[in-house]
Amino acid sequence: MKKILLTASDLHGLQRLALDAVEGLTDLVEAVHLQFLADPSGAAASTCSVTALVTGLAYRGVREVSALVGRALERLLALWRPMLGEQGSSAERDAMLAALNGILGDHLEQSGNPLAIHMCLRSDGQALPLTQQALAAALPHAGPRLLILVHGLCRSDLQWSRRNHDHGAALARDLGYTVLYLHYNSGRHVSTNGRELAALLDTLVGLWPVPLERLALIGHSMGGLLIRSACHYGKQAGHGWLQPLRKIVFLGTPHHGAPLERGGQWLNGVIGKSPYVAPLARLGRVRSAGITDLRYGNLVDEDWAGRDRFDHPHDMRHPVPLPRGVHCYTMAATTGRRMGDFSDLLLGDGLVPLSSALGQHQVPALNLVFPKSRQAIVYEMHHLDLLSRLDAYQKLLCWLA
Repeated sequence: MKKILLTASDLHGLQRLALDAVEGLTDLVEAVHLQFLADPSGAAASTCSVTALVTGLAYRGVREVSALVGRALERLLALWRPMLGEQGSSAERDAMLAALNGILGDHLEQSGNPLAIHMCLRSDGQALPLTQQALAAALPHAGPRLLILVHGLCRSDLQWSRRNHDHGAALARDLGYTVLYLHYNSGRHVSTNGRELAALLDTLVGLWPVPLERLALIGHSMGGLLIRSACHYGKQAGHGWLQPLRKIVFLGTPHHGAPLERGGQWLNGVIGKSPYVAPLARLGRVRSAGITDLRYGNLVDEDWAGRDRFDHPHDMRHPVPLPRGVHCYTMAATTGRRMGDFSDLLLGDGLVPLSSALGQHQVPALNLVFPKSRQAIVYEMHHLDLLSRLDAYQKLLCWLA
């Protein structure tokens, strides 16, 4: 059994997250309790109010004990930190942190939790320093063709390697690309990550050790949305990295959202309609901003800013076309054996429907027009199989040559 290597900062972050969970659960239980104490008829109101007062004191006591335990753990971890140190990472640790950030990443960032992932470009799992001298030293064999891979929700850059295959490593071998991987907190809003990615790419291209002839990007799942958002914000800011950008490949990208998030939103709305279980709807609000962006495929701040991201049931996105002058390719997977199978029509690759992955939409302004020669549908394949199947790689090889 593989061990997950945890650092002192990880333990500190997990301790803080556990206390946040206790506080949130206490709030939830108290809300349910008070809902059952409420008497809509107004009978025995004085009895109810006294009971509510006693109940409130009890829950306040739970919070005070939780805070006391938290302070004690903080002091204990401070004593242990020199013994634990800040060891290196591992693939298992990175996978755990990536999943946690996908689900709770916005909360981790907003609460200053050390478990929050900070965006960076990595090579062989190591963050690249973005100064000219350090970058040249870290990439002594950097070439004129650069490829950057952007992972999806709850994934890490190390998880491009699947079943002894890594698209990036294979394309470096077969086509001579210098390959880098983006590492980021997938629980943040797509637009927040997209803007930061645009700035990061602008810095990278400006510091590249040799003249850059071609930049190509591959995004899997949510990663494709980040790339489209970055292109939008890069164009707004007049960034130079868009000049060498030649090709973008989208693998199973939910350009128009994923039905699982829409189903979760519907269920949350149903729960909220009953006064006795309405407090339980708070559990549905735990999911991250990145997850709720997948409801329809939000790309820009205007898609979510100024409104409750849990309450708007309709698609109110601002159209973001594919970047002009860039060859954009899209690959959609389906668990069906042929076009028109029941599973093909209903499930797509198990997470993303075919129409969403192909960018098709009945509203002309939202419809992404990929030429037929730049589309591919791969059969009997699940969402993650796009990372490892040979037939998917052969398409990438052809498109990126």
